[in-house]
Amino acid sequence: MTKRILIIGGVAGGASCATRLRRLDESCEILLFDRGAHVSFANCGLPYYVGDVITEEKSLLVASPELFRDRFNIMVKVRHEVTAIDRQRQVISVSNLATGSVREERYDALVLAPGALAIKPPIPGIDAPGVFSVRTIPDSQLVRSWITDHHAHSALIIGGGFIGLEMAENLHHRGLAVTIVEKTTQLMPPLDPEVAEPVRVRLQEAGVTVRLGEAVTALRSESGSLVAATESGGSIRSDLVILAIGVKPETTLARAAGLSIGASGGIAVDDAMRTSDPRIWAVGDAVETSEFTTGIKVVIPLAGPANRQGRIAADAICGRSARFRGVQATSVCGAFGLVIASTGASEKLLQRAGITGYQAVHLHPGHHVGYYPGAKPIHMKVIYRQSDGRVLGAQAVGEEGVEKRIDVIAMAIQLGGTMHDLSEAELCYAPQFGAAKDPVNIAGFIADNQLSGDAPLADLATCGTAGHTLLDVRESAETALGTVPGALIIPLHQLRARWREVPPGAPVDVMCAAGQRAYYAVRFLRQQGVDARTCSGGWYTWQQQRQRQRCGSA
Repeated sequence: MTKRILIIGGVAGGASCATRLRRLDESCEILLFDRGAHVSFANCGLPYYVGDVITEEKSLLVASPELFRDRFNIMVKVRHEVTAIDRQRQVISVSNLATGSVREERYDALVLAPGALAIKPPIPGIDAPGVFSVRTIPDSQLVRSWITDHHAHSALIIGGGFIGLEMAENLHHRGLAVTIVEKTTQLMPPLDPEVAEPVRVRLQEAGVTVRLGEAVTALRSESGSLVAATESGGSIRSDLVILAIGVKPETTLARAAGLSIGASGGIAVDDAMRTSDPRIWAVGDAVETSEFTTGIKVVIPLAGPANRQGRIAADAICGRSARFRGVQATSVCGAFGLVIASTGASEKLLQRAGITGYQAVHLHPGHHVGYYPGAKPIHMKVIYRQSDGRVLGAQAVGEEGVEKRIDVIAMAIQLGGTMHDLSEAELCYAPQFGAAKDPVNIAGFIADNQLSGDAPLADLATCGTAGHTLLDVRESAETALGTVPGALIIPLHQLRARWREVPPGAPVDVMCAAGQRAYYAVRFLRQQGVDARTCSGGWYTWQQQRQRQRCGSA
């Protein structure tokens, strides 16, 4: 009997699984069911369709049922919803949403790729007209139509993560006044707070109203507008509301079928993407997997991992030994001229997992050499294990060259690389593209100096306190614009003549603008017997931390 493989859900995980299965086995029968009207579409492009950057819906369509049929001999049924799984009989119940008819389909292997659902908080008015989530092409069509039909001039976005920022940029592009309300005290909650601070500054400079540490408690329609009540007692009036709070795994079918659900809320799978039933696999946004650097269980809704999981499930179904190694959550977002990217563990994730013994470096290098016109700073944070220097994660924000550096570090993490490996990395260099000492190299140099004891790092959160002297080695024109209260100011070029002004005995935390001059000062002072440490990231990072704290407490 011909092997029969059924796949529930398309887009990234389900579609990649189906086509990989066909490439591995020409003899099996493959059927894919999707309750939507499109089996494979670019959901990452939806905000840009709303913003008229992508002007035609057809540009979002990756593959049609006809392409699956003609190119791969895969039968695709759109507008068909799978309503039940009978694991004992190995059949599923399928409802044709166009006709209402229901039939059963037998399987030898079943793949679940149901994706994720937009989170809708249980607040009054959440289903009011003009309140939207953006997960599908029809969702984005509704937003486009609402803006046109209601002559919308303003929008409220609830949530300041990836989708929130992309929607803010695209609605701003269409001329709407945009307000973002974010419950946490920072934008881009997956990032560490100080890295996200430049994002807030850029959005506010662009005219976006950003309200952090705030939550919407109710929505209501009033005089043709929507009014959002906030927990602080205020209200925000707008012409439409976008819910960008995040997503949760779609596990309805899996739960009803008695499959194991992980502690994070996703379908539990092994490293071959097999569920608790040996004849059922699951892939994509609905599954729980391991975070690569820490091993903790997470749900990470990203297209790249979903595609790889689909391939691995297909390999396993065909008897191959492929294994999914976990997710690094490597991701990038563009908004208002900024590029925001990260890979691996953040400091917040490490703290949440109870992991200690790590160190972080901050740096603000140019994306290419300063003498070539147009150099833009990259604000970077790289985290590594103190015991052996192994790279754990990286985050960066800037206008140019950001994703290139994060991609390099992502590969280093995947290969178990260390900060010394980053210092030794041989990367492309020409004046318009980088520097002989690339930002990736510089991060490695800073860590090498810390690990060797040549230039220990001070804790920026406590620099100059608890009996420490804070030494600022910037020029007087720089310190006149601001410095840490109580800092001893000795410009670097005067330090050799004036170093004895540094109080003896106490540790000395040395600060400059971004870190390089502080490093020079530390090396000099340590050779004079002074217990000197570098304030990683310098005044720029210290300012970002303080600005964020002021904003969060405002």
